[in-house]
Amino acid sequence: MNCMTIESFALPAVIVLLCLNPAAVVRGTVTQDLFVFSGFTGANLTFDGTATVTERGLLELTNGSSQLKGHAFHPVPVRFRSSPDSTVRSFSASFVFAILSTYLALSCHGIAFTVAPSTDLSSALAAQYMGLANIDNNGNASNHFFAAELDTMQNVEFQDINNNHVGVNIDGLHSLEAHAAGYYDDQKGSFVDMNLISGKVMQAWVDYDQEALRINVTIAPIGMPQPVRPLVSVTYNLSNVLLEPSYVGFSSATGPIHSRHYILGWSFAMNGPAPAIDIAKLPKLPRLGPKPQSKVLEILLPIGTAALLIVLGITAVILVRRRKRYAELREDWEVDFGPHRFAYKDLFHATDGFKEKHLLGTGGFGKVYKGVLPTSKLQVAVKKVSHESRQGMKEFVAEVVSIGRIRHRNLVQLLGYCRRKGELLLVYDYMSNGSLDKYLHYEGEKPMLEWEQRFRIIKGVASGLLYLHEKWDKVVIHRDIKASNVLLDKELNGRLGDFGLSRLYDHGTDPQTTHMVGTMGYLAPELIRTGKASPLTDVFAFGTFLLEVTCGKRPITEDGQGDQLLLVDWVLQHWHNGTLLETVDTRLQCNYNTEEAYLGLKLGLLCTHASTNKRPAMQQAMDYLNGDKPIPELKSTDLSFNIIALLQNKGFDPYIVSHPPLSDISFGTISDLSGGR
Repeated sequence: MNCMTIESFALPAVIVLLCLNPAAVVRGTVTQDLFVFSGFTGANLTFDGTATVTERGLLELTNGSSQLKGHAFHPVPVRFRSSPDSTVRSFSASFVFAILSTYLALSCHGIAFTVAPSTDLSSALAAQYMGLANIDNNGNASNHFFAAELDTMQNVEFQDINNNHVGVNIDGLHSLEAHAAGYYDDQKGSFVDMNLISGKVMQAWVDYDQEALRINVTIAPIGMPQPVRPLVSVTYNLSNVLLEPSYVGFSSATGPIHSRHYILGWSFAMNGPAPAIDIAKLPKLPRLGPKPQSKVLEILLPIGTAALLIVLGITAVILVRRRKRYAELREDWEVDFGPHRFAYKDLFHATDGFKEKHLLGTGGFGKVYKGVLPTSKLQVAVKKVSHESRQGMKEFVAEVVSIGRIRHRNLVQLLGYCRRKGELLLVYDYMSNGSLDKYLHYEGEKPMLEWEQRFRIIKGVASGLLYLHEKWDKVVIHRDIKASNVLLDKELNGRLGDFGLSRLYDHGTDPQTTHMVGTMGYLAPELIRTGKASPLTDVFAFGTFLLEVTCGKRPITEDGQGDQLLLVDWVLQHWHNGTLLETVDTRLQCNYNTEEAYLGLKLGLLCTHASTNKRPAMQQAMDYLNGDKPIPELKSTDLSFNIIALLQNKGFDPYIVSHPPLSDISFGTISDLSGGR
């Protein structure tokens, strides 16, 4: 550390000694370790990920790229104990920070001041894990880290209180204690709100008292003294957490929304208050918006306004046409849903006017287009769905926004929506590798998936479906699980899409009519009989999907005589004959894990059992796939159901039933079925 980086604040003799001999800090031979950065130009820090120091001297943890992480640590580890067997000493940290987002009311995911045993956090994930942990080790005591998080995204997986809070975390992302961002006024004692993503510069303090075993976290606007009352205060013995020595620094991560996380200044001290940061020396934040107008422009603007009045008369017709092109349907109640609403103009330009060259696919729910949002440059998939009735639309949009809060690594993120007359647009994360069915059923167009990749996709879809059924705060029934609704990200991980949106087709319908949404071959027999969906109808569809991925065949195909062949029946017949492994996709050329293939085929048959009480719940299915429980032996001889015959008996046109490709046909209304939803 250079002595020029240490502020002179009432320097006692020990601090003068540190300037004359900075190696003393490195060796930790004095009773107080401290440093202060009022800007980071020339600072010696340890970086990884997107973290860097900008030309202005800002410590930039994330640069606006999506789904990335950044770490910055002081390069010299800190000794938190005076001796190996002693307790963790008191320490204090202060830092000045700012979060800039493309959207005024939407950002992800935040900044965490961190004390960790190592600067290597390469195994940690971005997004909601904030570069601190991953799905396997989150919350494990072996992590040995402490973090004070400034979180700008509400994640139900970790029971976050809102999307603008400060929390104290130990070894994971579930906060011991959290509070909405703000501070307590020293004079009035009242609480004052603060918006972490306002783009304003703020200051934070993190203090640990070794005697009281108390952790305090406080924030305030820049320039304000540290409030007496902390924002978050929790009793916890860090001696049970921190290893000796440990590193101090910052971790940050982004999700689908482009955000930038900055540290402008930082100080740290053991056994005493953190040194004061020189506010006057702090670097300036970059501008994300347009540059301010010049003085000359301010003078000429009134003159130009007069000239524009003439031009406006000529362009009036053009403006009216443009207004119609970008017209949206907005109602007062939509104000409650805030940033989840996208402007139609942005979506129109993102897709070049929804041109066919950007068309990703067409299904029972509408057309899907690839787009790039003009401001954030975020790649998205935009689904256009027709709707004519206003009945129930408020409830439906509320449900869409609610589902948009779901965060899971195996679910396609729903970012928001837009409404026009007769049309609803849903905006999702863009999955660069498209849908799974293109890899399973279109030879030559996509590379063949190896068995390891297929089994990882199966487990990923099962994990996402388990989260929808049992782990979120509401039960979400997917209703249309199939290979074309499983999308692959850049690492070929499976993500389930279109969850929960089939309810759109129930709005404004005749109460005597049962609407059944789904795809033939994946429909459970009880769903065809009654039209009532449940988590177990999803399990049936998942079982068919499991067989489809393992066998490489569509749910319904044709045999050599032109007769329809149900995949479930075909696999079941091989099970009866003792030749179950002969159903595995021949393109794998026997390069697969035999035990996993047996497991996939048996679980597929079990999930597609005609009796709902014989099917496993998704938690059981997940236990089988993870090897936590042995799958029960198949004993029933009535595992399948002749769905084709049932559909024909219920009034489907035989031509529709037999027209290829059968697995891509999605059904809407079945008006003659008995029962309701």
